Amino acid sequence: MQKWIIILGLSTSIAACTREAGYEIDQGAFGNATLNNIQVANGELTYAQILGQRFAAEVPTQINFAFDSAQLDASAQRILLQQADWIKQFPEARFRVYGHTDAVGSSAYNRALGQRRANAAVAFLTQQGISRSRLEAAVSFGKSRPLIDTPNRDRRNRRTVTEVSGFVDRHQQLLDGKYAEVIYREYIASASPPTTLSWEIDLGGGEDE
Repeated sequence: MQKWIIILGLSTSIAACTREAGYEIDQGAFGNATLNNIQVANGELTYAQILGQRFAAEVPTQINFAFDSAQLDASAQRILLQQADWIKQFPEARFRVYGHTDAVGSSAYNRALGQRRANAAVAFLTQQGISRSRLEAAVSFGKSRPLIDTPNRDRRNRRTVTEVSGFVDRHQQLLDGKYAEVIYREYIASASPPTTLSWEIDLGGGEDE
């Protein structure tokens, strides 16, 4: 009897979720994989650009700072830990950290401050076990590229941004043992079947059983 109750619950849920085929408008992502392949083949898109797009989509790329400071607060450290975990999965890639400031102060001072912020982010990433040779903190835009166009203090402009900059000194498609482990791990994660046991129990039961 219990099994019959579960089946009825599933049938009801499925019927409630039924939609006419094609009801949802295509958001334009259906052909992205094919488009990427064509652009790479034509030289319009590099592997570094593809990896950079994925990095920006999967982890926060920006951290922020207090006024006139290059100290990493708790929020910045949490974001950098996420970046470090992602970077470790792609040992063939190199990254660049760009330092920025708000508009308060001279250009020379802010360039130096932006550099200190980039250096602080890179130092933290290396402490997580990432090779310093894969990280660059040599670029600082100072106050020349604000997110918010204001002459006043604005935390959103006091930031560093991490981006994919290229590959280490070997071909990016070379699958050595370490990179093969990354691919295998991602394959296993994507192929794992969903755990439906607890879901079915929730559908069929209650506290009065």
